[in-house]
Amino acid sequence: MGSRKQVKSLAELASQLHVGATSPFVLLAVGMLSGCQLYPATTNFLEFPPEIGFPETTRSFPPEEKVEEEEKEVEVGEPQPKLADIATRKFPIAKDSRIVGGLAAINVQDGDTLPDIARHFGLGYNDITIANPAISAWTPESGARMLLPSRFILPDAPRKGIVLNLANLRLFYYPPKQPDTVLTYPVGVGRDGWNTPLGQTTIIAKTVKPTWTVPESVRREHAEKGDPLPEAVPPGPDNPLGEYALRLGFSSYLIHGTNKPYGVGMQVSHGCVRLYPEDIDVLFKQTSVGTPVMIVHQPYMTAWDGDMLYLEAHEPLQKWAGQKKQQQKSLLQQLRKIAAEKGAAVDWEKVGSILQRADGIPTPILEASPELPELAGYAPKVQHPGQFYGQPVVPQLTDNDWVLIVADNSNEQTARQLVAMLNHQGPPIPARPIAKDGSYQVIAGPFKDQKEAELIAQRIKIDFEINAKLGTVTIR
Repeated sequence: MGSRKQVKSLAELASQLHVGATSPFVLLAVGMLSGCQLYPATTNFLEFPPEIGFPETTRSFPPEEKVEEEEKEVEVGEPQPKLADIATRKFPIAKDSRIVGGLAAINVQDGDTLPDIARHFGLGYNDITIANPAISAWTPESGARMLLPSRFILPDAPRKGIVLNLANLRLFYYPPKQPDTVLTYPVGVGRDGWNTPLGQTTIIAKTVKPTWTVPESVRREHAEKGDPLPEAVPPGPDNPLGEYALRLGFSSYLIHGTNKPYGVGMQVSHGCVRLYPEDIDVLFKQTSVGTPVMIVHQPYMTAWDGDMLYLEAHEPLQKWAGQKKQQQKSLLQQLRKIAAEKGAAVDWEKVGSILQRADGIPTPILEASPELPELAGYAPKVQHPGQFYGQPVVPQLTDNDWVLIVADNSNEQTARQLVAMLNHQGPPIPARPIAKDGSYQVIAGPFKDQKEAELIAQRIKIDFEINAKLGTVTIR
């Protein structure tokens, strides 16, 4: 079993994730080791992102206006998240508009995690953690008011088929028979060295319950970590492709579901694009073979909403980090041009602050426009659903159940953080903290037998670098 010092160190690393780049430890903790391409990506199909465009003025919605609950477009194979007061995933758009959605807020309750809240409201891990840098991702304080960053600027690309913006880890789908509608979903994409390619392609095949033929490069990587994989993984809970897969014209790349939903909103794959299971379910039914797919990398986007100009900024992905200064310089040049053309007074200090913050929240940049804290203050508070969609439910322990003692820690917060991360594995590892003799044991289980417990212990060792000890439990 890992020492208290080791477990504390790992948990401290995990707690750092919600303020910036994804740490290697937490990538392991959400189960990043899966993918579907044959070789590391070395070529872009589109060398540079399209120029940032500036659309004409569009209608403005006041901050206090409440957006109606979205309607389902099609029947899906599993229940969808029950929405509360705000639109998620599906938004109306005007012909000349490039900004959709609105900010909202929710009060955290005991047992919540930011990944659970994000999934329920159609957000990714990166969306919600960067928008709430002062809140712990896995153990938020009960009663904390959390911002739901559900406002998005559309990528500068034709509104046709699927447009994927790697910079904000988000997919946009324009239904061909609904020109006034966009569906948008958070995604997981290829990590550095296995980057999802840029460019124009199409969906060339659709598969229900796909079998994952494991690329040799992925099998090598797993074997080096002591986790050998078979040549093919059949449909089921251990298949990283989930229930649906859309094959792209780029060789060996897919848009697919996942058995590790809490990696959505991160750079975690071997190049493929992951969606939450409930989102790929809808997208799969909406799209057809031949649907165009455009993949771009646009970290800086602007849009007019009424008479206000907004800027949305993201940190460029690591592969394009070297272009950051040039992209920002180009942005500033275009802002000066549009300010001159429209007689608009840009607040350059706000622009600099937004670029530095890079939190992905569309923010006004004209002089005398509201600051982000004011916008967040106007955000309507949505009803807490009690149980978030997909939120893990840990089964009760009974006498003589097989369990694993994962850690023994003197700090309750650290123990609860590790518990939350175990519960959000893919597939989940049920866990709970138990107070004992002045410390907090992290207990995983129950498991049906010793064999299952030993297999889970192996997963914990690979993903968390912790040696869990086998045992049974007696309920007093």
